[in-house]
Amino acid sequence: MHLTAPATRRTVARDTEGMAVASFILGLLGLLVLNLVLGPIAIVLASVALWRGTPRRGRALLGLALGAADLVVLLAFMQADHTVSWSF
Repeated sequence: MHLTAPATRRTVARDTEGMAVASFILGLLGLLVLNLVLGPIAIVLASVALWRGTPRRGRALLGLALGAADLVVLLAFMQADHTVSWSF
């Protein structure tokens, strides 16, 4: 016995749109702060959105690219400062 209605195609599309937008925002924000955390989250959200067939494919691809850029920026700063945190 189901207590809730099954997910419709429209609900799934809306969920994947939200994931694509969230991955883009988190990837963009991750370039500034917390790139160790926000980068992988952006990559995972973008991958799931693309796998589920989001209508916002470009936004998900940008989120994927920005998530990867977050990790590249983190590695560059780690090599420059020999540390994981930001130093002022």
